[in-house]
Amino acid sequence: MQVEVNIEFQKVKERLEKQFGSDIDLQGILFLVGVQELGKGKIKLSKNEKLDIIHIAICTLLEPFGFYTFKGLDEQGWPHWETNEKLPPLKPMQQEQFVKQALVDYFKSNELL
Repeated sequence: MQVEVNIEFQKVKERLEKQFGSDIDLQGILFLVGVQELGKGKIKLSKNEKLDIIHIAICTLLEPFGFYTFKGLDEQGWPHWETNEKLPPLKPMQQEQFVKQALVDYFKSNELL
């Protein structure tokens, strides 16, 4: 399973690198997902807003696993979620694999892979 996830994740990474023209890491992919989900196009972001973008990505990716429920948009159009349950304690490599799996699922479900 881990090998399959890594192969599929590599496809996602290569597709994004082709589109954006540079080497992109996991954090960069999370940022791109967050920007996509925010849906505001090109805007200037503060450091805290950039972290919020990654939070948007994490909530979006983990919602199908039941960890979050989308609650709606605030008055500025930023999405918010409710936490349903805490993530299980995972070692760093397990966390990375889980996020990679969620990213692969996201790109497949949105027909981007």
